[in-house]
Amino acid sequence: QAHLVESGGGSVQTGDSLRLSCTVSGGTFNLYNMAWFRQRPGTEREFVAVIRYSGGMAYYADSVKGRFVISRDNTENTVYLQMNNLTPDDTAVYFCAADRTTVQRLATKYTYWGQGTQVTVSS
Repeated sequence: QAHLVESGGGSVQTGDSLRLSCTVSGGTFNLYNMAWFRQRPGTEREFVAVIRYSGGMAYYADSVKGRFVISRDNTENTVYLQMNNLTPDDTAVYFCAADRTTVQRLATKYTYWGQGTQVTVSS
């Protein structure tokens, strides 16, 4: 049973950067594919990025491609989301998720979830 804890959210202005972190305990981190999702009020959870357990491949939503970078440190049991050139459309609660098999973009495919961290971007 993995336990995920996100951190690094906050309030920034358009064009700023933030780095989110998600630390995993209670599981074998280097066996998990790790993903980031986000959710705006009244909407479904939206895929942002996923990185394979080995760190060799990563996939991004079109809306963040070229601005966000997902990475992981298997020695620290942590996955990161570097977010650059933020816009108000990036305002959401950001969640990390883990699963041993999937790298799909569907939230329902992921087994473990963190509690989320708020990111607010003002214009």
